[in-house]
Amino acid sequence: MLYHLAPFLTTLWGPFRLLGSYLVLMGLGALLAAFVTGLTLPKLWDRLPRDRGRQHAQQGHAAKGKPTGAGVFTVMLLIPVVLLVLPLNLRLASILGCLVLAMMTGWLDDRSQTPWGDYFKGSLDLAVAFLTSLALCQGNAVAFWMPLVKGEVLVPVWLFLPLGTLLLWMTINATNCSDGVDGLAGTLTLLSLFYLGGFLYVVIGHKEMAAYLLVGHNPEGARWALLLFTTAGGLAGYLWHNAEPSRVLMGDAGSRFFGLLVGTAALAAGNPFLILVVAPVVLVNGGTGIVKIALLRLFKRLGFDVRSPAVIAEARKAAEQNGGGVVSPDQHTVVRLLHEVRFPLHDHCRKNLGWSNPQVLLRFFLIQAFLTPILFGFLVKVR
Repeated sequence: MLYHLAPFLTTLWGPFRLLGSYLVLMGLGALLAAFVTGLTLPKLWDRLPRDRGRQHAQQGHAAKGKPTGAGVFTVMLLIPVVLLVLPLNLRLASILGCLVLAMMTGWLDDRSQTPWGDYFKGSLDLAVAFLTSLALCQGNAVAFWMPLVKGEVLVPVWLFLPLGTLLLWMTINATNCSDGVDGLAGTLTLLSLFYLGGFLYVVIGHKEMAAYLLVGHNPEGARWALLLFTTAGGLAGYLWHNAEPSRVLMGDAGSRFFGLLVGTAALAAGNPFLILVVAPVVLVNGGTGIVKIALLRLFKRLGFDVRSPAVIAEARKAAEQNGGGVVSPDQHTVVRLLHEVRFPLHDHCRKNLGWSNPQVLLRFFLIQAFLTPILFGFLVKVR
């Protein structure tokens, strides 16, 4: 809105011409979103449901009873700021609607008295991811620039939709799985938003710079960067209250919104592999947990015993005390290896390596902060 009002406001007072600058609007949007969220959130979180605790998560009891689902208020406070500073078009408005839809599915799960099943939540995420992919391509082929290959590759709609849907589904759930340590998911996502926003503004949205680096140019790159930096401000306002020890939790309402936004921005930048660059720790930390669950369910269907060694030992001990033997299917070597590492990895670091919550947060932050620029270099220059 301000961008379109800038010419009129300039006639009233010359300095208002700065509102026509995307760079000024980025700073204004980020600061405004941070202040609005940071100051307003404490007045609202008493209306939120309380966390039920995570039965299988390390130190999952510590979150029990805290207000959760703060993502719903974070997004509701963020949207008016986005509408104020972002020049919307049909594509961005559609994607913004999909982001709000992702938030709403998470919020309904947060406030539900009984947790939703994994298959039901996964199906909803898949539907939202598909709608977002459709909003991105708008029924047209999409040009991608790929690693190790000069030039662009035109991806037809019938291929982009399933691949884009799968990538967005993965980023939604990987971000959600990383939300188990105070400030972890939010801080790592904040890094991703800053890196993606800078790349979209400086490289992808700049025609000469994109041509110099042999990457695809997106004329809407500056608008995407404006959306990302404004969202980063709102996320920072939430993190002010989510630092260890947290007073409020993001919940699925927030993790689904932010996870979908990061994945969507990576696709808007024209390279699906960019998600591995801007969110490597999030994907490894949360994504590997999804892979583990999928593999364990596959081995169970194949007839293998997928129980943890501790559960098997307890069952064997109980059977011996009752004078009987333990009859169970064979346990595959891969299953035993999967049980040796806890997922998400932040749980493994806390229980098996003895890291404290602040150590997990700082070390994961440092790994992603230093790894992303290196990966950017490989992705862009080694082509």
